Amino acid sequence: MTFPNSSTPLLPRNSTFVTPSLLWKAGAILAATGMVAGAFGSHGLKRRPGITPDSLAAWQTAAHYAIFNGLALFMVSMHPRFSTHKFAGPAIAGGGFVFSGSIAALVLWKLKFLGPITPLGGIFMIAGYITLAL
Repeated sequence: MTFPNSSTPLLPRNSTFVTPSLLWKAGAILAATGMVAGAFGSHGLKRRPGITPDSLAAWQTAAHYAIFNGLALFMVSMHPRFSTHKFAGPAIAGGGFVFSGSIAALVLWKLKFLGPITPLGGIFMIAGYITLAL
């Protein structure tokens, strides 16, 4: 048995971390989370104290982006070339989670320090989609 040392890579060099299955599952989680968030925004969130029409609109934006990015990941996972792309799928998934999650945290818990994080999620999503065009 060999033990890892400081020169051992975290992932084997010849392995592919990004798999169609991983992207499919990430898409399913994003789409389902967006649907649940949308339903909660339509029914439960309105009753919370301090929720304004602007915060409801932000919540719906987060839910919509989660659903759209989940559907996009379904499609990417089935593409013969992009389903194992090292950047595109993970950028769309990670960006979607950060974008939608930070908006949800801003609305629910008023965590203002997450405000600057939201655009970073958007930048990663955009970069992932642009990578698909290259």
